[in-house]
Amino acid sequence: MKEVIFNFGRKSFPIQVPQHAEILKMGTPTKIREPEYEIRQALRAPINSPPLQQIVKNKLSAEPNANAVIVISDNTRPVPYSGKSGILFPLVNELIKAGLSVSQISILVATGTHHPMNEKALRDILDPRIFSLGIKIINHDCRDKASLVCIGETEFGGKIFLNRFYIESDIKILTGLVESHFMAGVSGGRKSICPGLLAEDSTYLLHGGQILSSPQAKDLNLINNPVHKEALAVAKMAGCDMIINVTLDSNYQLTGIFAGALESAHIKAYNKLKSYAAIPVSKKYDLVITHAGFVGINHYQAAKGALICLPLIHSESICLLAASHPDTDPIGGDNYKAMVRLLNALGTEKYLRKILAPEWTFVPEQWEAQMWSRLFKIIPPENLIYSTLDIPIDDFSQLPGQDARAITSTKDNLQQLTNESIKWAVEKLHLELKQQPLIAVLPDGPYGIPVST
Repeated sequence: MKEVIFNFGRKSFPIQVPQHAEILKMGTPTKIREPEYEIRQALRAPINSPPLQQIVKNKLSAEPNANAVIVISDNTRPVPYSGKSGILFPLVNELIKAGLSVSQISILVATGTHHPMNEKALRDILDPRIFSLGIKIINHDCRDKASLVCIGETEFGGKIFLNRFYIESDIKILTGLVESHFMAGVSGGRKSICPGLLAEDSTYLLHGGQILSSPQAKDLNLINNPVHKEALAVAKMAGCDMIINVTLDSNYQLTGIFAGALESAHIKAYNKLKSYAAIPVSKKYDLVITHAGFVGINHYQAAKGALICLPLIHSESICLLAASHPDTDPIGGDNYKAMVRLLNALGTEKYLRKILAPEWTFVPEQWEAQMWSRLFKIIPPENLIYSTLDIPIDDFSQLPGQDARAITSTKDNLQQLTNESIKWAVEKLHLELKQQPLIAVLPDGPYGIPVST
């Protein structure tokens, strides 16, 4: 046996895999050695944009009472907002140096359709100096009609409602992480606005059954990706003065800082990420072992970890997914629960026919169950072994996949549960195949992306 580290961001532990297992790792990018210096430099010499201080001074010369909004991600993304690699305080500092008072600066949490962040959750991720300064922090609320405003329509039809505070702000700055995304290709850039600041109803356009049926709506792909195209169109309508996005390695260390114009800075970050996150692959495996990473705070988000396995599996493969779910609801919202249970009850083909039928009434979060169905188009649900301690056993019985606790003796230790599940899967496949199974291990979880060559 050999040891592989699974890093969930909040915790990590080694797992034991057979000696012949192939370890499919992402590349090793160079870490940024002096992040504080590099962040300042990025803001002062941005990509295809005037320096941030110059942008602010120009706005203030036209309107002395101009206000600035900084859009941040919620805690489903490991964006470095504090510590030596923190991008938030240097950004605020530049705004103050340019002439803005603290009262003219606000932070807006791009929650999308996620629940709002309370003070404790905010303090867990933000630089403490933000609180010392007394900067106002606002949660986007996708259901509060009074806080939303229509900005027009897009190619897919329907009116787009967006956060009013953002639209009415004079200086608009987006922050975020560029990591692979299983619908939009990559996160960051335009996604801070769309879906981060959208009304719930407008989010449906980006996550409808037809748009997600596109094979181009996948990890690390922006070419002809309708989700990316729609999000970018909405972001351009809303406007943005500057973005500051980062890329990270598998240990959540900074590998790149990209400040500048919305499109060009984001594309540079995307190219950087792709240079080391893409893992070229050319064969299928009997067993694929991976994890849901930092993003897998609940079952809803863990789909991102499972779907990276698609290029590696055949119809009889087993996919083993380990996940740590610290969210207050380890499955997800009520709509998601209803839709993933419907997927489990109907099966993949009937579920997809139902949600794609003209008479179907859209249900929020049906999209995530639709994404899970991509996995079950290839393997039967029982071939997904789901290793977590956070979902109650009774609740898991209504979800697609096999609860690892049902095939092992472990009920209270995630590392042990995962190791026992691996042993079970290897032995099962060995008996069925009459030979050693081909095994792939993805130690980077949803951040290293197998790409068929």
